[in-house]
Amino acid sequence: MPSEGRCWETLQALRSSNKGRLCYHRDWQLRGEDVLEECMTLPKLSSYSGWVVDHVLPHTQENPLPSETSPSPRYTSALDQPSCVPKSPVRNSAFSPASPATPNGTKDKQESPHTESMVLQSSRAIKVEGCIRMYELVHRMKGTEGLRQWQEEQERRVRALSEMASEQLKRFDERKELKQHKEFQDLREVMEKSSREALGHQEKLKAEHRHRAKILNLKLREAEQQRLKQEEQERLRREEGQGRLRSLYALQEEVLQLSQQLDSAEQHRDLLQIDLAASRTRGNQLCSLISGIIRATSESGYPTAENQAEAERALQEMRDLLKNLGQEITRACEDKKRQDEKEAQVKLQESQMQQGPEAHKESPAPSQGPGGKQNEDLQVKVQDSTMQWYQQLQDAATQCVLAFEGLTNSKDSQAKKIKMDLQKAATIPVSQISTIAGSKLKEIFDKIHSLLSGKPVQSGGRAVCVTLTPQGLDFVQYKLAEKFVKQGEEEVASHHEAAFPIAVVASGIWELHPRVGDLILAHLHRKCPYSVPFYPAFKEGMALEDYQRMLGYQVKDSKVEQQDNFLKRMSGMIRLYAAIIQLRWPYGTRQEVHPHGLNHGWRWLAQILNMEPLSDVTATLLFDFLEVCGNALMKQYQVQFWKMIILIKEDYFPRIEAITSTGQRGSFIRLKQFLEKCLQRKEIPVPKGFLTSSFWRS
Repeated sequence: MPSEGRCWETLQALRSSNKGRLCYHRDWQLRGEDVLEECMTLPKLSSYSGWVVDHVLPHTQENPLPSETSPSPRYTSALDQPSCVPKSPVRNSAFSPASPATPNGTKDKQESPHTESMVLQSSRAIKVEGCIRMYELVHRMKGTEGLRQWQEEQERRVRALSEMASEQLKRFDERKELKQHKEFQDLREVMEKSSREALGHQEKLKAEHRHRAKILNLKLREAEQQRLKQEEQERLRREEGQGRLRSLYALQEEVLQLSQQLDSAEQHRDLLQIDLAASRTRGNQLCSLISGIIRATSESGYPTAENQAEAERALQEMRDLLKNLGQEITRACEDKKRQDEKEAQVKLQESQMQQGPEAHKESPAPSQGPGGKQNEDLQVKVQDSTMQWYQQLQDAATQCVLAFEGLTNSKDSQAKKIKMDLQKAATIPVSQISTIAGSKLKEIFDKIHSLLSGKPVQSGGRAVCVTLTPQGLDFVQYKLAEKFVKQGEEEVASHHEAAFPIAVVASGIWELHPRVGDLILAHLHRKCPYSVPFYPAFKEGMALEDYQRMLGYQVKDSKVEQQDNFLKRMSGMIRLYAAIIQLRWPYGTRQEVHPHGLNHGWRWLAQILNMEPLSDVTATLLFDFLEVCGNALMKQYQVQFWKMIILIKEDYFPRIEAITSTGQRGSFIRLKQFLEKCLQRKEIPVPKGFLTSSFWRS
């Protein structure tokens, strides 16, 4: 190209100049060579000229001469320069001037001699140019290498700094974490310390609270005991007042009855020689006095002992008044009777004197009863001593009910629970009595005895004791006695053999706890008045249903139970009573007599035979009583018992038969056949189900 030709001309001119002939060595001081010596020598080709010819000159338009391919001997010494140029010329090809390659070698050979001489003349420039370029290449490579090393060093430093920063960050994080851990530890210690202090304070508060609660509980217990004591005193005062009030009412009723009797003495006015008006006036005064006492006490509360004593004195005065009046009436009647007899005798003598001796006849003999015996009327009412005993038992039962009235009427759930537990503990063991082994019967007896003795017993999975409430013992005794009688009314009525195990337990409890026995009799007499024996009388103004209940009938919704069911219940209770009076608990001491033994059975039999028989009832009760208790009475009373049996057969049977209708002769025939068989065998058989010694060994 033309531009490249001018370039080479310029280079040729520069080379031909004085400065162009100079040899530049930037490291001449390092080699220590004489710079001037080199300047005085002739120019010669460098060892790099070959490389320049191969890579630079082929890009020019002129063909290089063959002499340029190899260095001349003149320039051989230049090869001794420091080898700072890389041996591979390919790496420096980019720094050589670009020129098109010659198509072939022939063209190179055809170059003119002018060109050859120019090339030879520019070898120094070429050398310089090559050196410059090589130096630049070397310098660039050094710079590149240095830059690379610097970059590597910087990268290494960056990595080192990064690692150091990372380590420092880790140390910082560790210190921060350690600081946080220490702070957390300190905070936890503070919290634990606060918690311990709070727990200590809380325990202290709890201790104070327990102490105060204990003091309060003691005060509450004392207050409760004081309240219970006051309630008990109030209850006793109220019961005493109620008893006095009932006594006043009874006194008033008796005074009123005596006043009526006093009024009835008016019919004997003609016989009496005293003034009845004064007696009636005094009687009215006494009635008014008692009424005034009752009215005053009802307004102020309950009567006092002084009120009751005053009323009793008034009653006694009324009795004395009526007694004196009665004595006067009796004396007057006797006087009048004697006077009438005298008058009748005088009249009889006068009539006999008028009629003559043929009118004298024997007076008729008194009417004879069956068997030639005089027909005397039997009693309808029981003896007074028996009625007093009966009334005492009923009063004792009423007082027992009043004693635990507060427990039965309590609305407190705890009191209701205690009442239910006590009732179950008292009644369930009695329900479990049967004809099982004697050991089981002993367990039941021990459980009932422990309950009545104030010891805790298990009932329904809980421990029950009568000391849980002040009214517990009264309640248990009453319910236990009621259950024994109910078992006779239901269980014994259906299974006659059950009378003996129930009776032996009841007898043992009766012996250890006499009050239970009195309550058993009270319940028995109330449900079966014939066990007294007692035939309640119908009083004027009494409702028919109430009278039927007094006779022992069950009345529900104004309907009276059937006669068969009534007789069945009465039979069960009489059988239980007959079994109780002859049995004793075998594990007892037997040092004392039976609390209600065979003598009471003999008394019952004698008294019922002294009373008029009742249709269907008397025959049934006599049969049941003699079948259960006849053998024991026979062994006890022997001849006297057989006299009693003969009396029943000869004298009492006709009375029963006289009042027994045709449809009610079953019980009468059963009793008659039983007694005839016993008289024939001269022995009363042992009752079925009687407890023998083998029963207690089982």
